[in-house]
Amino acid sequence: MLLIYSDEFLEHKTGRFHPEKPERLTAIKDAIAASDFADRIEWKLPTSVAERSVLPWVESIHSSNYIQKVAAIAQSGGGYLDTDTAISPRSYDVALLAVSAWLDGVDAVLKKSKPAFVLARPPGHHAESNLGMGFCLFSNAAIAAFYALKQPNVNRVAILDWDVHHGNGTQALVESHSEIAYCSLHEYPCYPGTGKITERGFHNNVLNLPIPPNSDVQLYQQAFEREVIPFLSKFAPDLLIVSAGYDANADDPLATINLQPRDYGLFTEYCLGITSKILFGLEGGYDLSALANSVVATIEKCLA
Repeated sequence: MLLIYSDEFLEHKTGRFHPEKPERLTAIKDAIAASDFADRIEWKLPTSVAERSVLPWVESIHSSNYIQKVAAIAQSGGGYLDTDTAISPRSYDVALLAVSAWLDGVDAVLKKSKPAFVLARPPGHHAESNLGMGFCLFSNAAIAAFYALKQPNVNRVAILDWDVHHGNGTQALVESHSEIAYCSLHEYPCYPGTGKITERGFHNNVLNLPIPPNSDVQLYQQAFEREVIPFLSKFAPDLLIVSAGYDANADDPLATINLQPRDYGLFTEYCLGITSKILFGLEGGYDLSALANSVVATIEKCLA
């Protein structure tokens, strides 16, 4: 299985006590190295930002004023977009490289018709057209979806967001496009307070499934079998992008859902029943052990 990663993703510095920290990636790497399938992983560096010309893809959905703001804060030595969303001197460049990694992932999945995983940061599903928030700078999953639609034989792209927080940015960017479906399972009430079940998108292309606090995998199983799988199967995507956040784990400090790492293996099985063309991209997950073990469970099912 292909994993796209660069040590440059560690250069997005958020501060000593920030939950979205570089150690998230090193914990995942260490867990994969210690796994039984370590020798079945193909590691790939993302295409350089200059070689791919990433900026036009970012500009296709984010306003020029917002992009310039992120760049300016980084160039000035760093700062904050809001109280949660830090920018360090290299964050702008790293965020562009993360976008490039997600686009590489699209290319790889479409070429081989097999899953791939992008281990990149900063995450992206809270980033709106002119606003970064919730640890997110650029909307990686949305950009990847629009990029995929420009590739041969891709007419429909679905995004499944199983992060514990609703992907307000992703939904806002794709809900008016009939070629993209968005499905989110998220704790409610919880940050950012969006993602009501009544929101269906402009083309009945949005499915929000709010999950009550303290829920466990049984409720998720019901949601997948009764709602998620029928919705995605009916849409029949040529590519499935998974905003793979792992903060619904019981040990995660930022939410109150009681999943276990192995449950993400079950979710992965559900996805593989829809299509083998799946791009997983890292979003949240802030307990290092739970995060790493959940990613391992995801990859393990893809290799089964």
